[in-house]
Amino acid sequence: MKKKMKQITALTLSTVMALGMTACGAGGEGGATDEKVALTENGTYPIVAEGEGLTLTCFTMTMPNVEDLATNDFTKYMEEKTGIKVEFETGTRDDWEDKLNMSLQSGDYPDIIMGVSPNMAKYGVKEGILMKLDDYVNEDIMPNYYNMFKDDLDLSRESDGNIYSLLATNDCYHCSYGRKMWINTEYLDKMGCEMPQTTQEFYDVCQKFLEMKPDGIAIGGTAPGAGWYSTFQDWMMGSFLLAPQKSRTLNVNDMTVINKEGNIVCAATDDRYKSFLEYANSLYELGAIYDGDFTQTQEQLKTIVNQEDAPVLCFPEGTISDYIDSTSNPDLYKQYTTLAPLEGPDGTRLSTYFKYDAISSGNFCVTDACENPEAALRWVDFFYSEIGDLSSQYGADEGKDWALNPEGKVGLNGEPALYEVLNGYSAETQNHDWQDIGIRVAPADYRLGQSVDPNVDPYAPDGLEKLLYDATAENYEPYGQNESNSDLDILPELKLTDEESTNISTIAVEVEKIINESSVAFITGAKDVNAEWDSFKNSLEKAGLPTLLETYQTAYDRTMGA
Repeated sequence: MKKKMKQITALTLSTVMALGMTACGAGGEGGATDEKVALTENGTYPIVAEGEGLTLTCFTMTMPNVEDLATNDFTKYMEEKTGIKVEFETGTRDDWEDKLNMSLQSGDYPDIIMGVSPNMAKYGVKEGILMKLDDYVNEDIMPNYYNMFKDDLDLSRESDGNIYSLLATNDCYHCSYGRKMWINTEYLDKMGCEMPQTTQEFYDVCQKFLEMKPDGIAIGGTAPGAGWYSTFQDWMMGSFLLAPQKSRTLNVNDMTVINKEGNIVCAATDDRYKSFLEYANSLYELGAIYDGDFTQTQEQLKTIVNQEDAPVLCFPEGTISDYIDSTSNPDLYKQYTTLAPLEGPDGTRLSTYFKYDAISSGNFCVTDACENPEAALRWVDFFYSEIGDLSSQYGADEGKDWALNPEGKVGLNGEPALYEVLNGYSAETQNHDWQDIGIRVAPADYRLGQSVDPNVDPYAPDGLEKLLYDATAENYEPYGQNESNSDLDILPELKLTDEESTNISTIAVEVEKIINESSVAFITGAKDVNAEWDSFKNSLEKAGLPTLLETYQTAYDRTMGA
């Protein structure tokens, strides 16, 4: 590309063992109830000087496995450590966005927002409710954060060039190549078939499977968004051209990508996409693609996969554990392995590398209601230390909840382990730690540094991480897009102005609707892709696709530099 974002550097694991946390004063229109308080020297704890008191209000999203943030052990630990008390306002996964918007629009809002992302263009750039943090993001006030993200701060800058929120990272190796297809090897053996490598070989395998099992489903799947990378179309498209990810900018499936010339285009108008639709239609005509794949939920597909006669040859999903339980159904679990992307007619063989997913913006904001922003930012800096993430995720008791540098143990990558988790995640409600509430700070080395048994059976209940790691390394990372194998690449999040976002939001939803509905119609043969291809492209143009692309291009050029 002529224009490139500064390459995201590999995030190194912070070894700073600073502890501390909590939010700002009681906010709202008319000012906070707390005045500025005296703080201790940067890098020391408590944060608030002796004799001072500080209460900060915080909006965040709750999780069902955390009982009560107000009485949680980790919350109490942080209050004792920092001298700052946090009072929480919360929303659930289903209603946090509405609750946060109502709060911000009412004028009576909290001091900090953590773990959820408000509309930066509206509440930050335009209205100034969210504070500019540029003067605070430095090595003195936020040493952990600055050392981790100093080369990536541009990713947090909004359309006006200022920082209104903090970054976070969860660099999950197997997630970065999340589009996986799981295929039943026992059926391959029964049919006398090798693992398919090309689109033609895959077609032949599906045909043989249906001859052997006429009532079977060769290719499972769900409706878009119903599972975690659970639509067959996205995996299969990699045999023809790069399959985009859902827009990180507007959270819609507008299929926008960037080409080598630095121009943003829509992959759905590419003739190679038409070739993909033709191939998918041939599989549908064969009977390999189940009608339910376009409408069903993840739970419905899970029920089908686990039927006694195991009717499904292959299904897409980021992890097999979402569909088959290794404990209750171990025999079926062991029958499935991952299928690499297929080589298409012109040699294309791509597995989309979600290279921007490791870092996200909008994870922590300070509002203008906060009288003590420096205290708030020193508090949150705790999360960006090694101990910070371990303590928030698993509890703050070293030796009971986790141990550093366990002797003689190795991480998932085979290197000496950086830590061992002693108090793992709980699906049951508990009140000891925050688990996934708040901010997750897990760079690649840190995630891969968790101790594992190097001899663990990948198909054992405790072997899932190794199973996914090995599958990714063998079948997906080798096919990730690069300049030599793809003329297209995925887009980062583009920082729009409030006006730009307003102008194209409706257009983007309509573009997504046309693409999704037409894809189903072309694959099932309800529409003839050859006869109606031009009509399909015309409908996108009338819906405003050129305006969408032009706006994206403006934001991209503004972010990357002319």
